[in-house]
Amino acid sequence: MGKAKQPGAGTPVISNRKAYHNYSIGEELEAGIVLSGCEVKMVRQGSFSLQEAYCDFRDGELWLVGSHIPEYPQASSHVDLDPLRRRKLLLKRQELKRLRRKIVEKGNTIVPLKAYFVRGKVKVLIGLATGKRQYDKREAIKKRDIKRDQERSRK
Repeated sequence: MGKAKQPGAGTPVISNRKAYHNYSIGEELEAGIVLSGCEVKMVRQGSFSLQEAYCDFRDGELWLVGSHIPEYPQASSHVDLDPLRRRKLLLKRQELKRLRRKIVEKGNTIVPLKAYFVRGKVKVLIGLATGKRQYDKREAIKKRDIKRDQERSRK
């Protein structure tokens, strides 16, 4: 028997730390992403931004909107891709239906959390997220500071 597949088990390339600050993340899923060869090379170099990105349903498919992959400098001039274009995310049909249902029922959103490589393929870890209020963010910062102080006092 093979190992159970864990989300986020690949080599991390980029993470969206802002998402963890602005949202409380519930369920996490691993999705493939449709990229061109030049874009894969830039992701491998770490030139991939998920800071302003979110996921959106269009025509029954899930798309990554607002991610930024700059143009590959060594690419030929006829390859002209928009760095901010929408990119299709690859999930099973049942997973798409379940995510769509959760978004409509509960008013959640889907945000990209990490991008990494698994066996040479770029994967994106997406999370079902609920927005945090300002006081929730302050509370999380306060708890983190208290925990950090306790760790310092133990040493």
